[in-house]
Amino acid sequence: MNTHKIQQLTIFGVGLIGGSLAKALRKVGYCHKIVGCSRHEEHLQRAVELDVIDAYYLDPIEAVKNADIILLAVPLGAMETILAKIKNAIPPHCIITDAGSAKESVIHAVERVFPEGCPHFVAGHPIAGREQSGVDAAISDLYQGRRTILTPLASTDRNALRAIHDMWQAAGAQIEIMPVQQHDQVLAATSHLPHLLAYNLVNTLAKSEHSEDIFRYAAGGFKDFTRIASSDPTMWRDICMANRSAILEMIKHYQDSLNELAQLIESDNTDAVFDIFSEAKASREQFLKIFKQV
Repeated sequence: MNTHKIQQLTIFGVGLIGGSLAKALRKVGYCHKIVGCSRHEEHLQRAVELDVIDAYYLDPIEAVKNADIILLAVPLGAMETILAKIKNAIPPHCIITDAGSAKESVIHAVERVFPEGCPHFVAGHPIAGREQSGVDAAISDLYQGRRTILTPLASTDRNALRAIHDMWQAAGAQIEIMPVQQHDQVLAATSHLPHLLAYNLVNTLAKSEHSEDIFRYAAGGFKDFTRIASSDPTMWRDICMANRSAILEMIKHYQDSLNELAQLIESDNTDAVFDIFSEAKASREQFLKIFKQV
């Protein structure tokens, strides 16, 4: 592999996602210099201590001055603010990308900041994560064998798309190209809805008058199902607001299915309940076979 493909990568948000990319690229010698930027200096200092980044700036303008690639790995609600701050300082050759879980809202933010167009922006989303957050949770193999979805527009510069494709590939990811709206619908079903269910289940049980006993005797299934409720609340609040239409549609589908199951249980329809569980079991086993092939 050609080393130092990227001379300077500037990361806004050196947490789990941005930090793991930095560690992955550093491991394979793909990036000469990695710069971090954040409002919280202690987090950036910690990133330097962990050898995740080489240097940092609190000033976004200083952070992007010599960047070849800028990664926005921040909550969706912060994307537009950062883009507006750095707009006039971005080097002409620089490519901008993001790691947000909802793409249409990011595209709209870019369009508002760059009404003249921004062909060097490549929207992306690495499909990987852990329940832990922050730079201490960053690992170099987070993206190994996992998918990263890129959602370019017709106006996206092909060379910029190739550069971001190669960057994520160097980090170990498998790259897929997908239309923006399809991405948001798929992620609402496979990622956003499960997180909402986990958060809501924990809250529902915590408010129960028997919550102490419930949590004391909770078994492994409860721990596994609710693991993702330990995810960053700020990030998931922003995802809910950014992808609200697709998420609300999936909530409605789930409510209908849950109501149907409740009616079957109430009517003592054991055969229908068994069929639902059997279909779900078979579907999950098929998913696991596909997942192992990735």
